[in-house]
Amino acid sequence: MGVSAAAPLWGPPGLLLTIALHPALSMRLAKASVALHRDYCILGAGPAGLQMAYFLQLAGRDYAVFERTPGPGSFFLRYPRHRKLISINKRYTGKTNAEFNLRHDWNSLLSHDPRLLFRHYSRAYFPDAGDMVRYLRDFTHRLGLQVLYNTTIAHVTLDKDRQAWNGHYFVLTDQKGQAYRCSVLLVATGLSVPNQVDFPGSEHVEGYESVSVDPEDFVGQNVLILGRGNAAFETAENILGVTNFIHMLSRSRVRLSWATHYVGDLRAINNGLLDTYQLKSLDGLLESDLADLAILKDREGKFHITLKYFLEEDNTNQSADSISLPQDDNDNFAMRVAYDRVIRCLGWNFDFSIFNKSLRLNSGSAFGKKYPLVRASYESKGSRGLFILGTASHSVDYRKSAGGFIHGFRYTVRAVHRLLEYRHHGVAWPCTEHPITQLTSTIIRRVNEASGLYQMFGVLADIVLLKENATAFQYLQEFPMQMLAQLETLVGRTARHGLFVINMEYGRNFSGPDKDVFFYDRSVGHTEDAWQSNFLHPVIYYYRDLPTEQEVRFRPAHWPLPRPTAIHHIVEDFLTDWTAPVGHILPLRRFLENCLDTDLRSFYAESCFLFALTQQKLPPFCQQGYLRMQGLASTESLRQHGVESGLLRGYSAAGRHPEDSSQQPGERDPAGHPPAPEPPGQSLEGNKEEL
Repeated sequence: MGVSAAAPLWGPPGLLLTIALHPALSMRLAKASVALHRDYCILGAGPAGLQMAYFLQLAGRDYAVFERTPGPGSFFLRYPRHRKLISINKRYTGKTNAEFNLRHDWNSLLSHDPRLLFRHYSRAYFPDAGDMVRYLRDFTHRLGLQVLYNTTIAHVTLDKDRQAWNGHYFVLTDQKGQAYRCSVLLVATGLSVPNQVDFPGSEHVEGYESVSVDPEDFVGQNVLILGRGNAAFETAENILGVTNFIHMLSRSRVRLSWATHYVGDLRAINNGLLDTYQLKSLDGLLESDLADLAILKDREGKFHITLKYFLEEDNTNQSADSISLPQDDNDNFAMRVAYDRVIRCLGWNFDFSIFNKSLRLNSGSAFGKKYPLVRASYESKGSRGLFILGTASHSVDYRKSAGGFIHGFRYTVRAVHRLLEYRHHGVAWPCTEHPITQLTSTIIRRVNEASGLYQMFGVLADIVLLKENATAFQYLQEFPMQMLAQLETLVGRTARHGLFVINMEYGRNFSGPDKDVFFYDRSVGHTEDAWQSNFLHPVIYYYRDLPTEQEVRFRPAHWPLPRPTAIHHIVEDFLTDWTAPVGHILPLRRFLENCLDTDLRSFYAESCFLFALTQQKLPPFCQQGYLRMQGLASTESLRQHGVESGLLRGYSAAGRHPEDSSQQPGERDPAGHPPAPEPPGQSLEGNKEEL
């Protein structure tokens, strides 16, 4: 039976309708008023955000990634503008070790899936940016990472709560007003705000982010580029063959990455303009503080460079036809020509706009306007539980290491995840435990293979924690060096009996824009001069006690760590292959033995037998092997020592050869004596010792 249109709302039909709608209305109201909760929230589905998502998913944690665009890696849809990455895709190294190969693969993220290596996505040494987009898309989908696309976080603030992990929750609000509450906030948004210098006439400047990439638009033009980084030179490289000339202006001198060892400085792939400048082909480089300049536009639409004080002197309208120019006083003024285009390529800053001031991310300093204020653990100094990942975390190692790039921050992200695992889930920093006799070989293997040590030199270090009486050790990989004083509280392990820190370092006097890095005798080949090694090489620090925070803070200038009890440099190697028995391994073993006051050599069982007869303290190898019935072999030489010591009767006296196999096990010899004992062990000939 139908319901009349005039039926009252609160009559029986209206009541039924209200009951039916009530759950839907309640859910909608709840969604609008109650924030959705996640233990971990990640802002940005770029390489750093996806890398952290992988580790959280592998650990089974509750997380979500927020991405404002419809897919991952949106930065690479637009940048670099000319589409060629400067990150190396070295597909061949001659090695099969996956960890070693990552040293020379600057694009892959860390995962357990061998299909997700970047060499499967591009054959180019410097790949196309589109290949990175495709790679990140596959990384997300194949690993099933939890990403909320088309979700723009518009505001982030704090909600204090004593029950929260860090004493507060982070409240994220998206463009639709939906709120999300997070216990830990991981910001991986990169640097996205173009850096601009405000000076008279700056409105006439085109930005790198929007300037044309079609060389035809620059045919026969005079071009001025503001900036001196890879973006500036990349832009110049694109139009070098069609312009009248290109002038490049910056307050700092050009820094070449091969001279500074810093990957963010000018790469050789972009430096064609240096050739045309030095080979007198009209292009040129100039140095000046942009804040002192002004740009004037004349009637023909061309741009003239002048100085601020000329404008202040004349105090007239800002037109090139009415303002005095520097060339009026100095007819040799370098920038007296007019320019058709002025392009700004001054880099990027972090976007602080969505973060409430209560989070205290900005330090207020000039450097703090580019990067958030973070500790060496990548946690914000202003808000506990807020971590900065990826390019935006580069302030920790700016101009020192690779933390602002994929091949560096994939390891710093893993370090942050390990810190969080112990802080919030009680999972101690992963380590392996070995007998002390394996210390030398363990260190040698790591310095020859490890990619994290190699790429994040001076920032991440391996830690060896010694057990009581130095009988064994725990090995921790890639710990943030500047957090060494807090190691015990951060990793869940103790350092009561001393520790070693294994780091990779360049020589202090080798690199720099003002230094000749190709000087004669630049390499060191003798082990006694290892401390003067110029190229990247392993350095081992030994501490009897864990350094204090004060010691770390007030360490000597240019030292990555406080003064140790002892220090050892493994001499640099042209092949970065530290496996030479005499040049690399022997000096390291002797250093470790001096620190530990013990003998770390490996011995054959025969030598251990002799030590047991002649010495009170046996080398650790013999204590852990021979005395536990491991490694003792029944050989002719060993039997002879036993006979000479009086412990065994000589078989020859009975007219029987030791190797005669006619005697059955357990059978007495013809003289009535029991057979010589034959403890288990592998037969080893000779009395030789290993290095």
